[in-house]
Amino acid sequence: MGNDKKKTNSQSLAQWMKVAVVGSFQEALKKLGNLLSVIGGLILSFFYFRPFGKKQEISFQEFKIKVLEPGLVDHIVVSNKEFAKIYVKSNESEVGTHPPAKYKYYVKIGSVDSFERKLEKAQEGLGIDHHDFVRVTYSSEIEIDWVSVFLILSTLLLVFGVLFDNKERIDGILNLGKAHVTTVDKYAQNKVYFKDVAGCDEAKQEVMEFVRFLKNPKKFQELGAKLPKGALLVGPPGTGKTLLAKATAGESGVPFLSISGSDFLQVFVGIGAARVRNLFKEARKCAPSIVFIDEIDAIGRARSSGGYSPSNDERDRTLNQLLVEMDGFGTTAGVVVLAGTNRPDILDKALLRPGRFDRQITVDKPDIKGRDQIFQIYLNKIKLSHEPLYFSKRLASLTQGFTGADISNVCNEAALIAARTEEAQVTMDHFEAAIDRIIGGLEKKNRVISKQERRTIAYHEAGHAVVGWFLEHTEPLLKVTIVPRGTAALGFAQYVSNENLLMTKEQLFDRTCMTLGGRAAEQVLIGTISTGAQNDLEKVTKMTYAQVAIYGFSEKVGLLSFPQREDSSETSKPYSSKTGAIIDNEVREWVNKAYKHTIQLIEERKGKVAEIAELLLEKEVLHQDDLLQVLGPRPSPFKSAEL
Repeated sequence: MGNDKKKTNSQSLAQWMKVAVVGSFQEALKKLGNLLSVIGGLILSFFYFRPFGKKQEISFQEFKIKVLEPGLVDHIVVSNKEFAKIYVKSNESEVGTHPPAKYKYYVKIGSVDSFERKLEKAQEGLGIDHHDFVRVTYSSEIEIDWVSVFLILSTLLLVFGVLFDNKERIDGILNLGKAHVTTVDKYAQNKVYFKDVAGCDEAKQEVMEFVRFLKNPKKFQELGAKLPKGALLVGPPGTGKTLLAKATAGESGVPFLSISGSDFLQVFVGIGAARVRNLFKEARKCAPSIVFIDEIDAIGRARSSGGYSPSNDERDRTLNQLLVEMDGFGTTAGVVVLAGTNRPDILDKALLRPGRFDRQITVDKPDIKGRDQIFQIYLNKIKLSHEPLYFSKRLASLTQGFTGADISNVCNEAALIAARTEEAQVTMDHFEAAIDRIIGGLEKKNRVISKQERRTIAYHEAGHAVVGWFLEHTEPLLKVTIVPRGTAALGFAQYVSNENLLMTKEQLFDRTCMTLGGRAAEQVLIGTISTGAQNDLEKVTKMTYAQVAIYGFSEKVGLLSFPQREDSSETSKPYSSKTGAIIDNEVREWVNKAYKHTIQLIEERKGKVAEIAELLLEKEVLHQDDLLQVLGPRPSPFKSAEL
């Protein structure tokens, strides 16, 4: 019994001594770290705040005016064929004494020969005799910047001091393992709500289901429904994916954690996976919560099957950790993951399976009704000459293919134009100028165009206008101009928007003829053709190949479709050379047929084309009312989607 007690006492004493020694050692390291930190900080402060009287760099012109002309130069030393060191004469303190010259300035030189010529020319210009020219010598030197050396040493001392003092402080400084998360809670200011989002009603309905589940989960759980794990917002850039996520944060009333996919990628191995773990750890602490990962394709790209690349390996680690956190063994409920991307085709299949991103929500470009709603939101923030409804419907019809970001840009650009012209309110003219600015670029008023070129451009645009006006299935022209713009070449035209989702063979034929109208007008009325139709021919080629090889409109090719994939790396075509020759011949025949029809139409209305062209040369910009006066009403009414 006594032996056991002695043994226990000796073990306790040994354990106490071990703790004391380890504690003393750690305390000593901490004190040493503090000492090194103090020493490093003092050295840094000394070098940062002590003036060292660095040599002043001056240009050759300054050297000539400030130093050479007053006769202050004693001699010049050209060092390493890069710098000319200027030694300035010292003031003579006593009669007969000559204190040594001081090195005060330096000039960077491109070459020694050039410097010598400039110096000689400068001295001759100042009237200095050749015998009194400044003495120039040359040297090769290895200069050591002792200030930089001491700064580096003191910085290393400071870093080592912090390392010895506390390892956790380094983690706090580098902050590598933590995700840079933007958190929005129910007390946040300037929140976005669903009423602030327009033009994507279907996507909004899908996302609102998540909000309803988070607000009242019992209603769904009583029926056996589970909270969806995640949703992928898919759509072109600028359609409002991030804005929809912000509205989800504002409506849900639960914590919202936002991060970009690129924030997970680092040079250091394992940091991406650590940040994913940290992100979901924070989300689970405040569950129920929403995590939004913007541009998830940065880490969600499909994993490579072969070949080793450190960058791909790190991205794969990050993706694997994300897959585990979303639906793995240790997954806990209460965290919904939203993600945005415009490249869903490159995402890993494991990321898109049910149980992770349960659904894909398409946020597409708005139709004419959606654009009207978006315009009403942004127009309420602008001082207008009329009510917002007066502008929104017309602007919606003028902005086919615009996204929400484009519409915001139109409203902002219109306000800028109004302010630039000292107007008190924004009018329709300002909005039309803003649309022209965004579609065609800035007006190039200073571009010099000859009279012959200007005449060719006018007849080219008149050909488009007249052919499109008299064909049945084309969009009527709203405005045409021959003012050159940045991205719209030398002419620019705007048509009534066509929101139809399906196109017939007859509609595509008429559109081809309208596109060829400019080239036909040049040939018929001017007698020569120019390069101005290059963009038109490119559109015609693409359109006709689509009819023959994709839409199955050709009887010779048959009901086959060979869509061209832009992201495909395949070099071989999915059809034989014989089929390719048939496609090429069909395309040529169809384009020739459309061009003959266009030439015939231009010949029949040659006088109207010339009248429109001369009016363009006079006014530079024509609107639909001008076309009505010259061409009369359209033979067939245009049918398009209505608000």
